[in-house]
Amino acid sequence: MVEWIITDGLTGYDEAVDFMEARATAIAEGRADELIWLVEHPPLYTAGTSAKPADLTDPDRFPVHETRRGGQYTYHGPGQRVIYVMLDVGKRGHDVRRFVQQLEEWVIATLERFNVRGEIREGRVGVWVTRPEKPPLADGSPREDKIAAIGIRLRKWVSFHGISINVDPDLSHFTGIVPCGISEHGVTSLVDLGLPVTMDDLDVALQQTFAGVFGH
Repeated sequence: MVEWIITDGLTGYDEAVDFMEARATAIAEGRADELIWLVEHPPLYTAGTSAKPADLTDPDRFPVHETRRGGQYTYHGPGQRVIYVMLDVGKRGHDVRRFVQQLEEWVIATLERFNVRGEIREGRVGVWVTRPEKPPLADGSPREDKIAAIGIRLRKWVSFHGISINVDPDLSHFTGIVPCGISEHGVTSLVDLGLPVTMDDLDVALQQTFAGVFGH
């Protein structure tokens, strides 16, 4: 079974990491079910294992948390749904690359519920949307904005950390970092795209699309 927990209010980042590490250990030892945990955090930046100091452009703006998940700098804050994914990747094929692809597929399927076409790009982690209404880049290619970030860690083949999807965060908060080390593209949210989507709406869509990607 996969348990789902939705936590109201804002969850402290260190508290979340402690909980995930304990739960991942319990799952690996067969003492707990797999878990999808949906939270929001107060404004903060996290530095993944590939983070470059130069990409933290405003280090005094919000607390910065060093984390051992994959990836570079990300922002978390109110209006962003953080989806912590504690699943047994060992029992699901021992294929980390495929697991990350499934996370991407899950986000894309969820966005489709709101008629948003999410896409992945070679060499860029996360999920992107094309913005044809914005001026193109200098090379003439269409501008793209990131709507979801992905970064995981495994312990004894159990995943933790996970996904963040922008529902209606303050997008100006992303300017204190170079999100995921990519400066030529921006960041968007469901509300920024003109969609009156609530956090509850997103949570329902996540639950409806989960089994189609990961099974029951």
